[in-house]
Amino acid sequence: MSETSPQTHIGRRLQHHFPDLGPQERRVADFILAHLEDLAVYSATDLSRLSGVSKATVTRLFRRLGYDDFKAVKAHARQLRHYGVPLASRSDALDDGVERFRRHAEREQENLRQCLDGLTPVLFDEVVRALDKAPAVAVIGYRNSYPVALHLRQQLLQARANVRLLPAPNQSLAEELVELEPGALVVLIGFRRRPRLFETLVEALAAREQRVLLIGDPTTAKYADRVTWRLECALETISAFDSYASAMSLVSLLANAMLHRRLAQGRSRIGEVAELYEALDELAP
Repeated sequence: MSETSPQTHIGRRLQHHFPDLGPQERRVADFILAHLEDLAVYSATDLSRLSGVSKATVTRLFRRLGYDDFKAVKAHARQLRHYGVPLASRSDALDDGVERFRRHAEREQENLRQCLDGLTPVLFDEVVRALDKAPAVAVIGYRNSYPVALHLRQQLLQARANVRLLPAPNQSLAEELVELEPGALVVLIGFRRRPRLFETLVEALAAREQRVLLIGDPTTAKYADRVTWRLECALETISAFDSYASAMSLVSLLANAMLHRRLAQGRSRIGEVAELYEALDELAP
């Protein structure tokens, strides 16, 4: 992808053209680079006022970058953030430490609130029952979703048998899906910036009438009609990189609820695992 192709991040376009910009255009460029995360909420008038240049200069800069008008710029910025492209503002680094911690805590709490508000007792009980009763559980997660998938698999495996993380490293997925038992549950973790394979996988699972629990961010809403259940986690933070705290909290909630559905068997399995830990001397005291 070239530095000036339509899909190129606006920050890279600015950096590519920066040496050729005039002094006034550079003032706008500097301001944008310092406030990338907020670009979608500014107007052309705001940029003109805040950077101290004319609106004509702002318009000229965006046309030089390949945009028809400022609406196209805002749409591009919103799309980048929607799909998880990290957009950082230099102002984040200027926050007082305590204030930054407060804002971070508030954002994390809001993410978790949104996640839990999306659950109903009926939906939650259906999902937990499926995690408990399915003859096999296959957990799949790529890229940013992999750590969440790995953690979910590890939590479930302590309380029940036959929980797999698919695919095996550097292996294809088709053989694994063919081997799934009738009635097996696929837990598909799908947070934004997913690989192109993801949508094809959703389609393939739907065609096979496979039961699927999809856990992802709001961009997975378009798959809701092709999966059995969908649970949503907000990922927003006070700066560029997504937070998966609400996803990990949801994993804890699901795993604990499943354990309590099968408390006697779960306790027995946990005890056996603990004995093997000791026998193999795997864990530090």
